[in-house]
Amino acid sequence: MTASSTRRTTAARSRLAAVGAIAVAGALILTGCGDQTKDSGSESDTTASAPLADKLPKAIHDKGVIKVGSDIAYAPVEFKDKAGKTVGIDPDLAAAMGKQLGVTFEFQNATFDTLIGGLASKRYDIAMSAMTDTKDRQEGIDAETGKKVGAGVDFVDYFTAGVSLYTNKGDDQDIKTWDDLCGKTIAVQRNTFSHDLANDQAKKCKKDGKKSLKIEDFGTNPEAETRMRSKGADVVSADFPIAAYSVKNSGGGKYFEIVGDQVEAGPYGIAVAKDNTELRDALQAALQAIIDNGEYKKIVEKWGVADGAVTEAKINGGS
Repeated sequence: MTASSTRRTTAARSRLAAVGAIAVAGALILTGCGDQTKDSGSESDTTASAPLADKLPKAIHDKGVIKVGSDIAYAPVEFKDKAGKTVGIDPDLAAAMGKQLGVTFEFQNATFDTLIGGLASKRYDIAMSAMTDTKDRQEGIDAETGKKVGAGVDFVDYFTAGVSLYTNKGDDQDIKTWDDLCGKTIAVQRNTFSHDLANDQAKKCKKDGKKSLKIEDFGTNPEAETRMRSKGADVVSADFPIAAYSVKNSGGGKYFEIVGDQVEAGPYGIAVAKDNTELRDALQAALQAIIDNGEYKKIVEKWGVADGAVTEAKINGGS
């Protein structure tokens, strides 16, 4: 969802098979971002007996809380349920890791493009928001300009997903691949990997002498979908789990359809400030623990995304 410097790379890779069907049901909750409201939806065992508690930085261990910056409008990764509780893949994984570390992961809502800046200003301890681990983000490079824009972050990689295109149902615009987007209008969430890919494709359309690709960017993915629903855009791009969830649930499955194959599969990472290596390593240990004890598998199966599971908690595995 995850400025180009805060999510994913623009380098082209081969098209890849689908991560897996999203089986979870329920309506997509459209949530406004940027209110920074705290949500303690992820409950964890905060007792001192947690097996990995001693790996945490003392300040976090003493507080018993890890502050999480997240764009909580990206179902099924993180979103608000009908009761206003933060739910999804990320909150469930965070709660399981919290049991290992003896802390609560406290999700705070923000627009995606402010998350890494929030880490730099210490507004959050981590960012966990379907953010793809890339070299550009690790090094603080703006993917579009190639310029250094920050110190960069470290990632603890916890999932794998690609990017999909989807259209209004029954109106696929003859789109099967990204090359079919020339002459079309695409709606994307601002400063996401989909935004990067759209910028790359627009350049390619121009270079090949084809009709231009118009890009409309929005603060949240639901806003991009609303633009397409109103016929202001022909197609939306988002990570495959998000696209599949929207196709299954929006309008009871009557609004959207996925077109073509997903592309650019890469790792989602929990972002941590470069100078916070102790927290980074504690998160890696906690993630590996829930992978090893089977809790991780139960969570990804619950949300129908087991095909995107990882077997090892890597640091900075993105390219």
